[in-house]
Amino acid sequence: MTTGTNSIVQKFEKLFYPRAIGIIGASYNPAGGGYFVDIMRGRFRNPMYLFNPRLAGEDLYGYKVYNSVLEIPDEKPIDYAIIGVPAKVVPGVLREIGQKKVPFVTIFASGFSEVGNVDLENEVLAIAKKYNIRIIGPNCLGVYNPEVGLYIGRGQSRKAGNFGAVLQSGGLAVNVAQLAVAYGIEVSKMVSIGNAIDLSHPDFLEYFLHDNKTAIIGLYLENLKTRENGKRFMEAAKACSLNRKPIILWRAGYGETTKKAIMSHTGGLAGNNKIWEAVAKQTGCLLVRNSTELAALGSAFKLTNLPTSRNIGLIGIGGGSTIEAGDILENYNIKIPQLSEKTIQKMGRFLNDVNTNFNNPIDLGAQGALPNIYYRTILTLDKDPNISAIVFVKDPERFGNLQSSIINQIGFDEGSDLNKTFIKYIGKAKRICKKPMYCVMLKISEGFEEYKSRYKFKLRLLNRNVPVFETFDIVGMVIDRMNTYREFLQTHGKYPKSSKD
Repeated sequence: MTTGTNSIVQKFEKLFYPRAIGIIGASYNPAGGGYFVDIMRGRFRNPMYLFNPRLAGEDLYGYKVYNSVLEIPDEKPIDYAIIGVPAKVVPGVLREIGQKKVPFVTIFASGFSEVGNVDLENEVLAIAKKYNIRIIGPNCLGVYNPEVGLYIGRGQSRKAGNFGAVLQSGGLAVNVAQLAVAYGIEVSKMVSIGNAIDLSHPDFLEYFLHDNKTAIIGLYLENLKTRENGKRFMEAAKACSLNRKPIILWRAGYGETTKKAIMSHTGGLAGNNKIWEAVAKQTGCLLVRNSTELAALGSAFKLTNLPTSRNIGLIGIGGGSTIEAGDILENYNIKIPQLSEKTIQKMGRFLNDVNTNFNNPIDLGAQGALPNIYYRTILTLDKDPNISAIVFVKDPERFGNLQSSIINQIGFDEGSDLNKTFIKYIGKAKRICKKPMYCVMLKISEGFEEYKSRYKFKLRLLNRNVPVFETFDIVGMVIDRMNTYREFLQTHGKYPKSSKD
């Protein structure tokens, strides 16, 4: 692996922070280069040059269109070019880009080795090598960096966060970026790499390792095409994991149909599943199965600390739901231990013994509709030595029907909002508690008012650094993987975190 923090960061400086970009194949057409013009016009913060021989001399959304990159003066260097033209035209365009010494390009087009055009791909690689151009793609969308206004999709967040990602799919990259925001986490930098004939996962892992703006890493990986890339991946992934930059790996290709799709999508073999499970164990990568799991786990790493064990305290409403939750969570090797006698005695002081269960999982019964009771239960669990994390179940879609009776019981004005009141109490508990908290927000019925109540509740909790998940399976996966990461760090003497780390 390349060494030296400064050299690795500087290597990609012009890609992630380009002084100017060029879009080849620019037009009003939403396909090809026109797509990138549309999503970045007025948003990219540095000069953006557009190129299309058929539109040369015209204005496109207020930008002048040039015939070729050769027309741009040397004193106005382009650091990153997006090639949005058909595959057969790419070699000629790449030669001109090389003459202008543009260091990075994204090739948007498909139609290379993944469909049998090996000679065309080799020609592109030879030209890139001659002019020292680094390629992202082909068949991808390239770089999303909200900090400077580089985008790969419409309506993407302008807010930069600490979640870095590398994905072998443009569509999934856009989806994951949106899902991440929905789970309360923003992107630092994201790269859609497609066929990855040049720059690949290990290159960007090495960068993320030293990028102080990236703390959590997500990967969608279909294949690594060479042994050398495999070796570099192992080294870089382990280094990131041990440096407290967890890697969430969505490794596609478990089914036979999927393996065939990968061959036609990015032109590589998916690899043996057992091998990848061994890779994850050796490197600390955390395997997930889909984009929702990737975003949800990223959210948990951002919003909570690592649990110190697999023991949780579970708060539910109703015996059936807590039993359902217990069954699912135990499938993820999560333990729901007996609470200490002191904890049970404390809860007996503010919970009545009608329609409740003080054991773990806790059934609050009808009292679970009272925000102050929820608050005291969470605080009591936080002090229990037998548990390391708290999972609580909430169903905000019921708030509308409970509003008038509950608000009066707890002494608030009749005009008070039960949704806001619950958030106030849970937010207060979050500030006091030492142990990670996770909310499972169940969906019981469908309708506009129910959706609105769930949305408000989730948004308000995320703003208070409490992760919110829709199912017990998702929270089970999250807690399992976070414990797996802690166990990996412990095996390598990196947990608890020392002052030397």
